[in-house]
Amino acid sequence: MGGKVKGTELGVPMKRIIMHWTAGADGVNDLEKDSYHFIVSRDGGVTQGKDKVEDNIPPLVRGKYAAHTWKLNSYSIGVSLDAMAGATERPFSWGDYPLTDKQVDALCLLVAALSTKHSVPVTPETVLTHAEVQPTLGVKQRNKWDITVLPGMNKVQDPRKVGDILREKIKGYLQ
Repeated sequence: MGGKVKGTELGVPMKRIIMHWTAGADGVNDLEKDSYHFIVSRDGGVTQGKDKVEDNIPPLVRGKYAAHTWKLNSYSIGVSLDAMAGATERPFSWGDYPLTDKQVDALCLLVAALSTKHSVPVTPETVLTHAEVQPTLGVKQRNKWDITVLPGMNKVQDPRKVGDILREKIKGYLQ
């Protein structure tokens, strides 16, 4: 009985971590658990999704992996902020469930831990927001603007600017 084992106890070889928001209200629901490996609530709590990180190692089996990013799920960890229900990009409105500082800090701490565990370096090509996927990696997405605004901002920003802010916070947790 041999064969290659998918993943290890110490972490699996992943290529990237993609950060999202759910566009949801408070309370992690089944759709969110089906879509992401980890979901960060507005109070900073973390809920694990239905699928394990190693489920996103090919071959992918329909319905048995976290399908968080169009055409970029293989070797990708999906982490999402549970927020932004009712938000609009243009004109910008936070909606009734805006991101919180506590939530963003928890996201950055979680992504730092995941990048260490799964040997994912913190670069714009390997740790990025969903809004950065198309301009950075050239993988066309369907009008995704998560994450282009953070607490304290009053308008949508360039995806790379917001991604750089998040990556700096993540790197701060690595030191």
